[in-house]
Amino acid sequence: MNRRGVLAAVSVLIALIAPVLTFAGDDAVETGRLLAILLDAGRGAVAANQPLINDASKGDKGFTPEVFTQQLAEKFKARTSVDLGNLKGGGVPELAQKLLPELVAAAKQTVADNQATINKPGVKYKGFTPAHFGTQTAAGFSAKTGIYMKQTTTDGLLRNPQNKADDFEAGMMKELGDPGYPRQGDKIMSETVGGAVRVMLPLFYGKGCLGCHGEPKGEMDVSGYKKEGAKEGDLGGAVSVKLPAK
Repeated sequence: MNRRGVLAAVSVLIALIAPVLTFAGDDAVETGRLLAILLDAGRGAVAANQPLINDASKGDKGFTPEVFTQQLAEKFKARTSVDLGNLKGGGVPELAQKLLPELVAAAKQTVADNQATINKPGVKYKGFTPAHFGTQTAAGFSAKTGIYMKQTTTDGLLRNPQNKADDFEAGMMKELGDPGYPRQGDKIMSETVGGAVRVMLPLFYGKGCLGCHGEPKGEMDVSGYKKEGAKEGDLGGAVSVKLPAK
């Protein structure tokens, strides 16, 4: 085969392979996006029940792993249109079909592990917050699956050393924190780095976060940390997921 023939053959091969590689990469990004939103949906379920969890007058709160899982599924579907009970019927990537149930199981286990704390009477602040839930669940999921997932933030906002941003995450956080970055719609950032797809979902402070993270800056909050002086809509961190590119 002459040189022209070789080049033609290579071009055909690339044309055949490229869609496969692109599809695989897109699947990884979508899987990362869904995983990040699912973890944050769990954070949202905990946040919605925070007044109940911190009600010192009650013992059994009824916020069982089963109740939590139902609320998690509802919040996730509202944000993604994906039914966790029918992953094969919604155009969900195969990788996500395998990993989403693992994250649900990890989230449910976190709530189960904290039942004694949640149901402890006579104590107002239980130390079980959306952030605590997210850290524990991400760690459990990563230990089970080998998939990198964590809540992350920069040094100025860091409370838990486990959540310290790596260099990639710190760089992305600068972009996510730009005032022009969309605060609605679960807009992720993704990039392929060193053979891995990295996905980050920003976490912006809502009104319910400001009791601990708002003003006045430097004042001690109920958990014993100094408030950051944040305002509603400020970037507080991100959910970071890393998946194989292929």
